[in-house]
Amino acid sequence: MTGVKQFFDNLESGADASKTSGMTNSYLFDIEGAGKWTVRVDDGRVSVTEGGEDADAVISTSEETFEKIVSGEQNPTSAYMTGKLKVKGDMGAAMKLQKLF
Repeated sequence: MTGVKQFFDNLESGADASKTSGMTNSYLFDIEGAGKWTVRVDDGRVSVTEGGEDADAVISTSEETFEKIVSGEQNPTSAYMTGKLKVKGDMGAAMKLQKLF
């Protein structure tokens, strides 16, 4: 299982540009117990910065749940439905997030 910080460190280089092409959104990941990261997608280019306050969509979850989602053990939709994952802001932008993973 990779750590949350490692995931975000590798996201810029690991994102599939063919999947994110045409996307222009920003996301703030507030991972309880790990920190906050802002992920910006600008027509396929992904940039990640540690910290942040403002984004189109804010995704909040625990470190444990996030690691399970990243590793494929937890479905993000079911995590959302059961309250383990919270989304504020632009739901349309949040739905596009699956293209990043």
